[in-house]
Amino acid sequence: MCHFFNSTFIILLGGALSLVLARHKPLSKGIAVLLLSTGSLLGLIDSVGKLLNPIEASAAFTYLNLFSFSFHINDLSAFFLIAVFAVSLMASIYSFHYMESDESGIKTGVNYFFFSLLITAMALVVTAADILTFMMSWEIMSLSSFFLVIYGHESAENRKAGYLYFVFTHVGAMFILAAFGLIYAYTGSFDFTLMTGVPESVKILIFVLCFIGFGSKAGVFPFHVWLPHAHPAAPSHISAVMSGVMIKTGIYGILKIYTILDFHTPVFGYITLIAGMVSGILGVVYALGQHDIKRLLAYHSVENIGIILIGSGVGMIGTATGNPLVAVLGFAGGILHVLNHAIFKSLLFMGAGMVLHQTGTRSIDALGGLLKGMKITGTTFIIASLAICGLPPFNGFVSELFIYMGSFKSIPSGSMGFAMSISAIISLAVIGGLALACFTKVVGVVFQGEPRTPEAENAKEQGVTMMFPMGVLAAACVVIGVYPKVFITMALKAVQTLGLDYGQVPVAPIGQISCSITSAALLFLILILMIWAVRSMAYKHKTVTTSGTWGCGFTQPTVKMQYTGSSYAGSILEFFSAAAPLTEDHPPIKGRFPSKTHYHSHISDIAELHMINGVVRPVFYLFDKLRWMQHGDIHLYIGYILLAIILLLFFI
Repeated sequence: MCHFFNSTFIILLGGALSLVLARHKPLSKGIAVLLLSTGSLLGLIDSVGKLLNPIEASAAFTYLNLFSFSFHINDLSAFFLIAVFAVSLMASIYSFHYMESDESGIKTGVNYFFFSLLITAMALVVTAADILTFMMSWEIMSLSSFFLVIYGHESAENRKAGYLYFVFTHVGAMFILAAFGLIYAYTGSFDFTLMTGVPESVKILIFVLCFIGFGSKAGVFPFHVWLPHAHPAAPSHISAVMSGVMIKTGIYGILKIYTILDFHTPVFGYITLIAGMVSGILGVVYALGQHDIKRLLAYHSVENIGIILIGSGVGMIGTATGNPLVAVLGFAGGILHVLNHAIFKSLLFMGAGMVLHQTGTRSIDALGGLLKGMKITGTTFIIASLAICGLPPFNGFVSELFIYMGSFKSIPSGSMGFAMSISAIISLAVIGGLALACFTKVVGVVFQGEPRTPEAENAKEQGVTMMFPMGVLAAACVVIGVYPKVFITMALKAVQTLGLDYGQVPVAPIGQISCSITSAALLFLILILMIWAVRSMAYKHKTVTTSGTWGCGFTQPTVKMQYTGSSYAGSILEFFSAAAPLTEDHPPIKGRFPSKTHYHSHISDIAELHMINGVVRPVFYLFDKLRWMQHGDIHLYIGYILLAIILLLFFI
């Protein structure tokens, strides 16, 4: 594992030097970007090599003969490492120009320091081979991302987002610790080993506790509440990393605990599948009602985590019912979607970051017409939008097709399996349709039409280091969509780590899927090129005139008369009003010639309403009542410590 540790050391060195040289901002930023990019690139190359070649690596370190920290890289962890290092590489390059608007060199140094910690901690989480190492890495990941969320701490909204994230991530950690405590109680070991002698009821309890804990990090409904607050608050390159890969550590945790429990019951599949369907549908419904582009993308992370869980749930059900083909298709689709989502979601956040950087706003309804001045951003954003909607010939289509195939293949597996399979298929279809509606809204309102503000009208692209990663990620969306064979092979190798041998599965269906995708994608691209060529030839010798859209005889239209996000999505949101209550604010029109009015709509997240009011606010209220204990007297603080030690000695 020398190459792995070398890459993480280079990343940490970049963050540390950036902090030390923070007063010299250009030097600090340049060194940080260089070393973070270099370390991520080396880690990416090493991870791909370990996955394509049957190599597993392990390492262990002992501290004072008391604690042992062990690491292990298998095919599953190598696959997740590819996502971690690939997105971190692109985000590091992207940050060079993005961070230039911040005048404070100290803040920039702090940002890169915690960014390097976040990358390293994510890599350590997916390679940890024991409970102690895992929880230490998990806590470093949580704390470093917390400080990145409150990077703009001058804003009360950002501070609130940070506190909310802090509460949810540590409540989730409590559930994980409870599950690991049960594991230690029954096995007497901190190692991630198979739990062969543990009662089945205890295994189910451990899985549920871990699902809640890891689901909180992944953004599974209803534990997703922190996402739409934290992701918009963080700088856009950090949003890309958090949404693209950090939340996937929760998925890794669920798959890891599923593996070590070694208990193939349909209950695990039902829990995972139901949570995935609810998260997927409600995530995209809430996204439809958003006016903040980064908040909208955060809700789409909830949706795509739902898709990953649907695939994983189908795989678990296939394993439990003795259907290896269903299991392989489901797990492979879910695991491949981890990488696909990392690519197109980080691209979407980078596109949103470019828009924010050049216009100064995240409000969808304050933009418009950006494609004229920001062609690269607009084009790459559209490619990512098509990919996240699961349309060919882009990467999102490939992973969702595998999940569809697994769901269809599991239909004959009994009454309960039939109901779950049909529900999964319908849910995927609904999610895809709503996602298409949502991104039609975003692309139409933000990049097309007429500019609604002077900032949108004058917006131009700047920064090669911002556009280059967006171009690379857009190309990856197309490459995986057109030629998915290599990436499917990598996903299948990761599936083997879950106790499934795809070599024992009839390979014809899987091979046919890969070949069919490539053939159909190439045919689709050729068709598009032919249409473009025919159109170009037809208009070659003709004069093309442009004019305003016919407005029923109205001669003085304004930009405010264009469709907005609210008007476009209104009818869909009304249909889902039970799960997403819609609040409208518009005064009644008075007089025959009203001079001024306004309209504002807002949808409520039912989980946020109940969890904030029922859980978080009472906690804050309790902390407020205990504020008297924080009085600044060091002598009393020492007394608190002594009292805690006495109580521990008494009870232990």
